[in-house]
Amino acid sequence: MIKGALFDMDGTLVDNSAVHVKAFEIFCARYGVQGWQEKLTGVFGMGNDDIMRQIMPEEIIRKKGLAALAEEKEAIYREIYAPTIRPVEGLAALLERLREAGIRCAVGSSGCRTNIDFVLDKCGIGAFFEQIVSGDNVKRCKPDPEIYLTAAEALGMEPAECVVFEDARAGIEAARRAGAGRIVALTTTLPRETLAAETAADAIFDTYADIDDLGAILR
Repeated sequence: MIKGALFDMDGTLVDNSAVHVKAFEIFCARYGVQGWQEKLTGVFGMGNDDIMRQIMPEEIIRKKGLAALAEEKEAIYREIYAPTIRPVEGLAALLERLREAGIRCAVGSSGCRTNIDFVLDKCGIGAFFEQIVSGDNVKRCKPDPEIYLTAAEALGMEPAECVVFEDARAGIEAARRAGAGRIVALTTTLPRETLAAETAADAIFDTYADIDDLGAILR
């Protein structure tokens, strides 16, 4: 029986993949970095350190440091996203339904805590989440299961008692490796066909508004 719900953030609480791409475009232009678009596709859902190692040249990382580079890029992201940010369609209603069903919720994201607080505050959904686990709180980000193991433990539950809401390969793999009871995927980042063929998602929806039978997910 499902007792908890663990939500990724990027692409799951907010449909923000395009905003992150735009932020990387601005960020990489500052440093004259080329060819970043192809590399970015494979790192959605990972932590900032891992992403920066894939995107940025070694000499820039040595000069600026991973933390400073990540902070600079995320500041760009928040600045350009603030005027238009909104939750994924149907999220607020789903959170209300989960609350009514007695399901306790946590955020489990590879993103930094500043970005999580930004999303929860701007979308007005912070009160629904009892616990927050960010990439800052763990040694290994997704696809390692540590984030979801930590989030379930923070709720006082086993991963098998939790449903995980995700959008990216790395996050779905992390949920699978953690032993999540259910994995629900959204098509915000990857096409339905890719999610069905290449991930361990138990159910796939375009938005939360498409979830008619919540009971089937919570059984």
